[in-house]
Amino acid sequence: MKNFFKELVSYILIILLTVAGTKLLTTYIVQPLEVDGESMYDTLLDKEKLWLLRLADIERFDVVVFPSPTNPEELYVKRVIGLPGDTIAVEGDQLILNGVAMDEPYLENMVASYEGDFTRDFELEVAVPEGQVFVMGDNRRNSLDGRSFGFIDLEDVEGEADGVFWPLGNMRALDKWELSEDGSAIVPR
Repeated sequence: MKNFFKELVSYILIILLTVAGTKLLTTYIVQPLEVDGESMYDTLLDKEKLWLLRLADIERFDVVVFPSPTNPEELYVKRVIGLPGDTIAVEGDQLILNGVAMDEPYLENMVASYEGDFTRDFELEVAVPEGQVFVMGDNRRNSLDGRSFGFIDLEDVEGEADGVFWPLGNMRALDKWELSEDGSAIVPR
């Protein structure tokens, strides 16, 4: 009988440690989320489930998750286009980052499928302020993003979307992008 209680306590401890470990993991390191909407099409599809890395350093062109500026209960998934100090404009479907026109390779499929400008021309009035970022959805014609609500605080970014795990047929790591060494093009990281 003593062995039975000893084993029972062991199993209960294992279950409690597993639950606590899972809770810590999903609270502080990685969290599953579901995409809601088409604003990141075709990088992310509606209803795909993705992994959010909470401890990631946020870099330009990362896909990030943050609370909606109008409803903190709702999460948005967008791409970081500008970091503090960056100037940003779009003219004739070309991103102009810090005065340099460049193509956005993560938009190639979407741009090719539209007639006319995929991203309407715009220019930020000021450089991205310290401690903030400028974000846009990849589906520029169907995205409520920084062009509407402005900058977001870096401290509000919950993490980086790193990969899709569901549905299984769509499982993949998200492509990573960065500026070339001379700052003239967006290249794979």
